Amino acid sequence: MPEGDTIWRTATTLRQHLAGRVVTRCDIRVPRLATVDLTGQVVDEVLSRGKHLFIRIGAASIHSHLKMDGSWRVGDRPVRVDHRSRIILECGTIRAVGVDLGVLELLDRERDFSVVSHLGPDLLGDDWDAQRAADNLVADPGRPVAEVLLDQRVMAGIGNVYCNELCFLSGHLPTAPVGAVGDPLRLVTRARDMLWANRVRWHRCTTGDTRAGRRLWVYGRAGQGCRRCGTAIDYDGTGERVRFWCRACQR
Repeated sequence: MPEGDTIWRTATTLRQHLAGRVVTRCDIRVPRLATVDLTGQVVDEVLSRGKHLFIRIGAASIHSHLKMDGSWRVGDRPVRVDHRSRIILECGTIRAVGVDLGVLELLDRERDFSVVSHLGPDLLGDDWDAQRAADNLVADPGRPVAEVLLDQRVMAGIGNVYCNELCFLSGHLPTAPVGAVGDPLRLVTRARDMLWANRVRWHRCTTGDTRAGRRLWVYGRAGQGCRRCGTAIDYDGTGERVRFWCRACQR
């Protein structure tokens, strides 16, 4: 699933291409929205909130969530359109296509953020509040660290990659109780720093080494040696979320 940095970058790209332009084509391929036509209206702004994306056009707001497989393609025509396309917006020569979107709905612009009011502080948003995120993190000290990090009500933007990487850097197993985290403020600050550093990168990096094959500590490295101690990285893909960890470095 795309994480907060991917959504932030997607919103930035859409904003650069669409903001201030008049919609010349609006084709929404969802039955309940098939008659909606926003042509002739101006794209005012594109915003992200955690893993949610909003395109505000006139009095309307197009809300999307990529879920597992979704994406937005944008650029000069022709940007490819196929059977997976759920929405096509054109502004002259610019085309934006929402593909396999997990959520696509049209909201009243004045109240569009009500659908994300349950989210915790946005790791890449203006509302970021490290202390509030730290307090949220340890509010239920018995919950597993990984479960809490993935809870968007705690802080918005972390997905499976960052969850596994943060568990490694904190020295805790994904299944360890979050109450064992000695410095929750440091952990949420590290999460913010990770997403902020990667918001403009195409290849996510958490190790500080941007060379291919060296960018991540544990995620996707099952069976390979830990970058710190050499122990083979363990992997569990039986649950809803995959987990990677070093049995020596994480307790």
